[in-house]
Amino acid sequence: MIIEVTGLVKKYKDYTAVNGVDLSIDEGEIFGLLGPNGAGKSTTMNTLLGLLRVNNGTVKMFGKDFSKHAREIKRSVGYVPQEYAFFETLSAIDNVTYWGKLYGLRGEKLDKAVQEALEFTGLWNRRKGIAKTFSGGMKRRLNIACAIVHKPRILFMDEPTVGIDPQSRNNILESIKIMNQNGMTIIYTTHYMEEIEAICERVAIMDFGKVIALGSIEELIDSISTGTRLSLELVSNTEIAISVIEKTEGIIACNNINGVLDIHLEKNEKSLTALLENLIQDGFGIKSMTMEKPNLETVFLQLTGKKLRD
Repeated sequence: MIIEVTGLVKKYKDYTAVNGVDLSIDEGEIFGLLGPNGAGKSTTMNTLLGLLRVNNGTVKMFGKDFSKHAREIKRSVGYVPQEYAFFETLSAIDNVTYWGKLYGLRGEKLDKAVQEALEFTGLWNRRKGIAKTFSGGMKRRLNIACAIVHKPRILFMDEPTVGIDPQSRNNILESIKIMNQNGMTIIYTTHYMEEIEAICERVAIMDFGKVIALGSIEELIDSISTGTRLSLELVSNTEIAISVIEKTEGIIACNNINGVLDIHLEKNEKSLTALLENLIQDGFGIKSMTMEKPNLETVFLQLTGKKLRD
């Protein structure tokens, strides 16, 4: 594993922002960190980056204790903060060059790295443009270029798509996939659940400073899912159909909501097949049918009692 966190604690006087967090992140994965506001995810990220001093616990990267090898470790780590981490009055190329120099790049190696970072983020043709004149999407891409100029092995990304249009967001997500395919490990936080579902292999959900769930998206859904919900509208005889439905094996509950049957089935395809066969066999015509399966939003809401953007 490339990151190992054990018993991480961060306190601010009497307030505990991070309370005993354990995390293991494998090299080459895109790892999502989710939580409602105040859950401790940003504090956790900042402690992993060495921006905050921990009260207790250990952080290891590349098998080395961060507290003892911070300088060495930071050379292989990049960070895309939610705020813009560049100078508004400088050009794109000057901004990326500045960050390259901070990471010790010089001469031809620096020039090549800057060009590659700007080309990768689609900004090479605008390299002489002043940052403050850029659109929101271009500024977000410049933020990424500054963070990857030194080709880090681990990239932390904190809300990298806030305030941009859908096309720019999709471009950034595709860039993240490419960086990951090239071997980069990425730790990602966002308020957009669909982004996590699109790119992350594993997810940790935090609340009240603790990791309350950890696993792949499929594992998290399975951990809280008790079945499938089916909305069924019949041509007629809705009340009579309820007795047929309730007698079908695998039905957990059935309620009539304004003429539409809300049916909760066990988590297997046989229950749905048996239900439809019984209804058709008894002469009930089906007008419409929609099936809702749990998703990551369902998991998050059930575990935290909040929506992600709350």
